[in-house]
Amino acid sequence: MKANVGDRIVRASGHVDGAVRYGEITGVERADGSPPYRVRWTDTGEESLVYPGTDCMVAPGEGAPAEPAHAHGRTWTVQVTMVERGASTTAEATLVAGEVGSLRAVGQARKDPADVALAVVGDEIAAGRALRRLADALLGQAEADITTSTGIPGHVHR
Repeated sequence: MKANVGDRIVRASGHVDGAVRYGEITGVERADGSPPYRVRWTDTGEESLVYPGTDCMVAPGEGAPAEPAHAHGRTWTVQVTMVERGASTTAEATLVAGEVGSLRAVGQARKDPADVALAVVGDEIAAGRALRRLADALLGQAEADITTSTGIPGHVHR
C-alpha cells in the first residue's frame, strides 16, 4: 500500500456494530509512500499513526470526499452452532441479514481413529466448511438477484 499526504483512508470496524472510519492522510513517514501514515479522523478530528491492514483502503485525495454522501451501515449476523458426536463434528452456520433473509449451511468433520482427540480441530474444520458453503450460498443468491433485476444471467467471481 502506498499513499501521499492528502489521500483519504477508510477503515472498517474490527468490532461487530462498529462504525466505519474515514480520515485524511496528513503525514507519510517514509519516502516511498509505505506505512505508517499520520491520519486525521473526520469523526473526532484526532490524529493517529496508522499501520493500515486488510481492513483499510486508501484512495487518492484529489477532490475526493472524506465520507460518501449517503453512507449506509448494515450489520449481518452469522451464528455457528456445533454438535460433536463421537468422532464426528457437525457445524451449522446461519446468516441473518435483513433483506437477504436467512441462509443456512452445514459442514462436517470426522476424526481419523489414528488422530489425537482435539475437539477444537474438529470444530475449526466443521465451522470452516460450513462458512465456506454459506459464502457460496450468499454469492449464489447475489447472482440470482442480479439476474432477477437485470434479466441477464448474473455471474459473481468466487
